[in-house]
Amino acid sequence: MIREPASPHHALMDAPELAMARVPDAGVAPFARERDARITAIVRAEHDFIWRLLRRLGIPAASVDDATQQVFCVAARRVDDIKPGSERSFLFGAAVRVASDRRRSREFRDPPVEQAGEEMDPAPNPEELAETRQRRVILQEILESMPMELRAVIILFELEQMTKLEVSELLGIPVGTAVSRLRRAREEFKACARRHTRGVTKARP
Repeated sequence: MIREPASPHHALMDAPELAMARVPDAGVAPFARERDARITAIVRAEHDFIWRLLRRLGIPAASVDDATQQVFCVAARRVDDIKPGSERSFLFGAAVRVASDRRRSREFRDPPVEQAGEEMDPAPNPEELAETRQRRVILQEILESMPMELRAVIILFELEQMTKLEVSELLGIPVGTAVSRLRRAREEFKACARRHTRGVTKARP
């Protein structure tokens, strides 16, 4: 099973910071306050999940905060369309679109730049930290080589440790389809890992 520590907790955005994303409705201040309160609640509940998801979908460390804000700006603009209880599903779809758009952008063609000290635990020694960072780089490279459809499933089940039912609900697919897709994702992950290993071996002098 693939496991990865949770991402560092970044400063959360409140509704006022996302206010520019919404089109204000004149004369309905109480409703606007209710929307702002809901946006803030969504951000606080789902910020870290979306941050980790975007990072694992291949957004470079230097850009993941901006991408996270972009996702929540989309949510702020469409908050009235998000049904209660479907917030995470909506954000997931928005995050996948943001990651896909950035993958096609010029910014995304450049090699990712890791932030110094990202997710570093002061307890391990330097060798252990270097090994941990290397494993994460390899994991990221393997994930990025997978089709988005399969990558999303393996991220949600293996890294986010969601159940098959939760994955199916989040993706809006039957449980049987989620199970089948997870099986394909695991096979693809293993194949990508083998290709990565062969590539590293050939690159060695």
